[in-house]
Amino acid sequence: MSNQKKPQGGGQVGHGPGGGNMMMMGQKAKDFKGTLKRLLTYLKPRRNRLISVFLAAIMSTIFMIVGPKIMGNAITELFEGAYGKFQGISGAAINFDKIGQILLLLAGLYALSSLFSYVQQYIMSSVAQDTVYDLREDVNKKLEKLPLKYFEGRPNGETLSRMTNDIDTIGSTLQQSLTQFITSIVTIVGIIIMMLSISPLLTLISIISLPLSIFAIRPILKRSQKHFADQQRKLGQLNGHIEEIYTGHQVVKAFGYEKKASAQFTEVNEELYKAGSKAQFISGIIMPVMFFIGNLSYVLISVVGGILVTQRSISIGDIQAFITYSKQFTQPITQTANIANIIQSTVAAAERVFELLDEEEEMKEQTTVNIKRANGAVSFEHVDFGYGEEMLIEDMNIDVLPGQTVAIVGPTGAGKTTMINLLMRFYELNGGKITIDGLDTRNMSRNDLRKNFGMVLQDTWLFNGTIKENIAYGKNGATDEEIFAAARTAHADHFIRTLPDGYETILNEEASNISQGQKQLLTIARAVLADPPIMILDEATSSVDTRTEIFIQKAMNRLMEGRTSFVIAHRLSTIKDADLILVMEQGKVIEKGTHSDLLRENGFYAELYNSQFTENVAG
Repeated sequence: MSNQKKPQGGGQVGHGPGGGNMMMMGQKAKDFKGTLKRLLTYLKPRRNRLISVFLAAIMSTIFMIVGPKIMGNAITELFEGAYGKFQGISGAAINFDKIGQILLLLAGLYALSSLFSYVQQYIMSSVAQDTVYDLREDVNKKLEKLPLKYFEGRPNGETLSRMTNDIDTIGSTLQQSLTQFITSIVTIVGIIIMMLSISPLLTLISIISLPLSIFAIRPILKRSQKHFADQQRKLGQLNGHIEEIYTGHQVVKAFGYEKKASAQFTEVNEELYKAGSKAQFISGIIMPVMFFIGNLSYVLISVVGGILVTQRSISIGDIQAFITYSKQFTQPITQTANIANIIQSTVAAAERVFELLDEEEEMKEQTTVNIKRANGAVSFEHVDFGYGEEMLIEDMNIDVLPGQTVAIVGPTGAGKTTMINLLMRFYELNGGKITIDGLDTRNMSRNDLRKNFGMVLQDTWLFNGTIKENIAYGKNGATDEEIFAAARTAHADHFIRTLPDGYETILNEEASNISQGQKQLLTIARAVLADPPIMILDEATSSVDTRTEIFIQKAMNRLMEGRTSFVIAHRLSTIKDADLILVMEQGKVIEKGTHSDLLRENGFYAELYNSQFTENVAG
């Protein structure tokens, strides 16, 4: 499934007039039946509640449909009494008691209809929310199982859109449209039965308007479909643009990109406006056309009905009830057509969610060994790896003893970070194996493997929460004293306590209320708290000043004591004391040894080191 085409848009589907519900058109699902069937499996555990919703909808609709007929009886009673008195018929009078009883019965029916309507909406809301909850849980679990290449190959906005907009579309349809669909079907059937019971001739006249309406709006529907699909696609593009520009707003400002970004936004926004305007305008024609045809039918029914009343073949109350039914008849048909399109768009949204759920997961774990806390011996044995057909690392062989500090140096693109990703099993090997304490990492659970590693990366990651919570992320159930001690080790305690709220200071979403160097100190404190047997440091001190770097280096030296450490370094002066230095170029280890050994070899490492030393002296 990893080769599936990306969806064209990621936003919510477009809506037509009428409170956002008229003729909603979105993308069509590629496999409508299969996706709908799969979506229904999420409703299967709630079938008892759905049956209750269905029964409540039927009862509510029946009580509502019977209303006009009973109201017609009251009108007939009133008319006959008044007509009798007008004609001077002896004993003729308006029977207000009977009319009162009819109206009381009518009020009771409408009250029962409202009660059942409330019950159906109440139950359906719980069904919709439970279903959406399960979908979100499944998507969340899936995201935890997806390999790193999935996230690297797709915009973040697309994945977010599938988890939010598309699932919200499903929930909205279940909560509103499904009950409307049931009600509309029951209403159509009920109204036809009631109209037939009053007058088959008038019923025929009323039903003839249906094919005329369908014939008139069909070409409009086809044209609006295209524009709603364009609207959906442009909305997805706009979402992606906003997400990129907002998350990188500092870079945008730094490079003076505001005008160009604004121009791009305006261009996409203009295209969205045009697509949306065309879609809304064309779909907006549908209701006036249907009203026009419906009014023609209404006039014809009134004329024929009036003739039948004069011929005494139908009562005036029944003709009034029939006119009410005929006016109500087009509404559920319009709703059904609208809901059919909503369901189509909803199934398309569900298909995008299911595409995510069907993405290729990380290789299934075959856990045959358990490792709790490793000693730290790491070996790369004939390791081959490539992101595609082209191999990046070939026949890599490295042996690291427990407690050793291994520095990895080399030009950009040499494979330094890739080597770390393989060590953490973010990617699977093409050949060879990596062992920890002689155990193949592929035979361990990823959870057990990664618990043995602590990582401090050049790109800091902190979440929206307090500083204490961010540090505590490194260890479940960490005490305050452990958190404070970790912060002191990382030389973060002093700056934290100078903040107005200290350890309770809340970091915003981008953690932009503290400096980049301070963020790095917090990530180091988090790694210290985790207390892993193996440390990975990817240029961990690149974002701090020279004085702080010296403190951190000392703290790191204490942290790395007794631990196996992999250090990716660009400033070679920071790794002179490493037990082993690996020099990489184009995925291969071209030199290895201690700092002094490599300088004596006067090879690639010596050239790198001397160039940096010369630059520092010149600076």
